[in-house]
Amino acid sequence: MKTVNVSLVGVGGQGIILTADMLAKAAALAGYEVKKSEIHGMSQRGGSVTSQVRFGDRVSSPIIQEGRSDILVAFDRLEAVRTAHELAPDGKAVVANVDLVPVTVSSGLQPAVEDLDGRLKAALPNALVVDAMTIAREQVGNERTMNMVLAGALAKLLPLPKECWTEAMHQLLAGRKAKLIPANEKAFELGHASV
Repeated sequence: MKTVNVSLVGVGGQGIILTADMLAKAAALAGYEVKKSEIHGMSQRGGSVTSQVRFGDRVSSPIIQEGRSDILVAFDRLEAVRTAHELAPDGKAVVANVDLVPVTVSSGLQPAVEDLDGRLKAALPNALVVDAMTIAREQVGNERTMNMVLAGALAKLLPLPKECWTEAMHQLLAGRKAKLIPANEKAFELGHASV
């Protein structure tokens, strides 16, 4: 199997790292070699976060070269536009239909991005837009499960058995976070069904 490159982007607090950990663990459980890298930036203050996961029969480096991501998962639309150049020409984008106001905009240091709809369509014309926050809030009852909605959508696009994703989730949320498993499983299933 050729190496599969997945980039996950968003801002701090959206669950990007947990989602990337789940993908990496699911790929490992499926028997693939896995490498992962992260860039946190000012994540605790709402800054950009990027996590890259590569898996396949043999993976030499954790870093995905620019323009080589097979799948780009964006946890909000502005980050999708900002990182669209990471996607390979034949790659697929999964974008949460979420708009977060950057700290630099809310503090008045920068103007807001104009025509985000047009910019997203131009940058990622074939993006699969998922109403992840709406699903998490209205169908799961917990906004913090938005990342699992996106994980479910991502799982539909990757050659990893669904059982590996479920086992990865259980391993990552074991112990004191085990009470979160039912809501996260529901979010994952709803995300999977949304694609």
